Amino acid sequence: MSFLNPSAPHAWLLLVLAGLLEVVWAVGMKSTEGFTRWMPSLIVLAIALLSFWLLGLAMRALPVGTAYAVWVGIGAAGAGALGIVLFGESAGAARLACIGLILAGVIGLKLIDG
Repeated sequence: MSFLNPSAPHAWLLLVLAGLLEVVWAVGMKSTEGFTRWMPSLIVLAIALLSFWLLGLAMRALPVGTAYAVWVGIGAAGAGALGIVLFGESAGAARLACIGLILAGVIGLKLIDG
């Protein structure tokens, strides 16, 4: 086994890291101002590529549907939470409940596919 051919437990770690990087690049896109600022744009694109690469590695050992759903879920919940904290976006009960449902789905998929 190697980093490029992970076992299932290692694949889950890579997947979580890929999801966290998705949060970083998604939130970082705000600083690119529609990709009109070149340095933030290059940083965001590099982080996005790393996130995609780690997702691809994780998919070597995990079901594609589970891996993709967990990756998107981490990204969506994380970006939603950081949008509230960093950008003053709405923190209404319905929005928080929806973010909670996304997290519940991510946890459920981990429990189902171990």
